Amino acid sequence: MTTLTDTKALAEMCARLATHPYVTVDTEFLRESTYWPILCLIQVASEDEAALIDPLAEGLDLAPFFKLMADRNVVKVFHSARQDLEIILKLGDLIPAPLFDTQIAAMVCGYGDSISYDHLVLKICDVQIDKSSRFTDWSHRPLSEKQQAYALADVTHLRDIYKSLKDSLEQQKRSGWLDEEMAILESRGTYIVEPEDAWKRLKMRARKPIELAVTQELAAWREAEAKTRNQPRGRIIKDDAIYELASQQPENTQALGRMRALPRGFDRSKFADAVIAAVKRAKSIPKDQLPVVPRPARRPQGSSAVVELLKVLLKLVCEEHGVASKIIANMDDLEKIADSDTANVAALSGWRRELFGEPALQVKAGKLGFALSKRKKVVLVPIGE
Repeated sequence: MTTLTDTKALAEMCARLATHPYVTVDTEFLRESTYWPILCLIQVASEDEAALIDPLAEGLDLAPFFKLMADRNVVKVFHSARQDLEIILKLGDLIPAPLFDTQIAAMVCGYGDSISYDHLVLKICDVQIDKSSRFTDWSHRPLSEKQQAYALADVTHLRDIYKSLKDSLEQQKRSGWLDEEMAILESRGTYIVEPEDAWKRLKMRARKPIELAVTQELAAWREAEAKTRNQPRGRIIKDDAIYELASQQPENTQALGRMRALPRGFDRSKFADAVIAAVKRAKSIPKDQLPVVPRPARRPQGSSAVVELLKVLLKLVCEEHGVASKIIANMDDLEKIADSDTANVAALSGWRRELFGEPALQVKAGKLGFALSKRKKVVLVPIGE
């Protein structure tokens, strides 16, 4: 079992991998106590070799690995790639491309919504993975043979999964269906959270414009502070504290000591003044410039019934074509389609429109309906004018 700990050996291996049409990649990391994930291990494989890369090894330069990730002649295969890509972007200032995410491909090929790697290995490779090493401390050295074997399996079985899914996509003429999802994964904006947008990650509890303004100021301050200190957001202040601060809008640090969502002694902490300053910034905003609290749009009469019909249609379409429903439309999409024939949702464009969007509009227009077949199965039937 090869574990690379020096730059020369890494460069030689990456040069070999670059001669292949694809490589499989995975990472192991820790992020429980930090804002930025700590990269602890990289797993890579081609058709004829597989290795572990130890990014914690003293003196190891990951430049050869990043060069391989940037090589557009080599497809980079991941399973559920988002967190792996976030780490590579942070450390190497690049997003691997071209990409193939087997979790997304599996949804297109009918393996269900967001199928896990071990379940996909079982279904395609008929192998049961030993998951006992999943939650180990990957920063601890030396890694046990069991840990190394578990980590390496994340890229060796991925080769067979990739080939199986790629063949299935080509046979069904669905290779292009992944383009939109891969474009999202390859966009830097997918991974960068600007402080001024941090409030969008929170549950909407604000009922008044001033409460939303306080929420926005506090979320932006917390995001910047967490990045600077490399600490989890919850270590700065928890979400519940932001909600309470937005509601109470304390005017001084003494008031912080009476708030239930803040830990005891917070009013004397290093963050107390900054929290009050954020609240004051929000309260200084002129009333006519305060943010508008999003309100649920009034639904047209009868739209709830239309949504129920669209749910049935989505289930029928997904069963007929062997596609996971999550990749076509979610509940929010169905509600938007029920409300408008020109809704700005993915289900009304590209391959999704052909598969589901057009039939959905025809159901709305009364041109398609549902009936029971002789086998007591719900089917779509055209409705005469």
